[in-house]
Amino acid sequence: MMEKERNNNMTLTIGDKAPSFKLPSTDRKDISLKEFENKKHVLLVFYPLAFTPG
Repeated sequence: MMEKERNNNMTLTIGDKAPSFKLPSTDRKDISLKEFENKKHVLLVFYPLAFTPG
């Protein structure tokens, strides 16, 4: 299977694996999705309009 092209407008569909990423937490420590790879369940929540006037 070919790897999907990575860009800022990547769209995931149900069943897709989340791409690897690293983001700062609320306590300003970086958290990587890779840290959770051996967990059975991981819930990711994204707020696309957070901190925007929308």
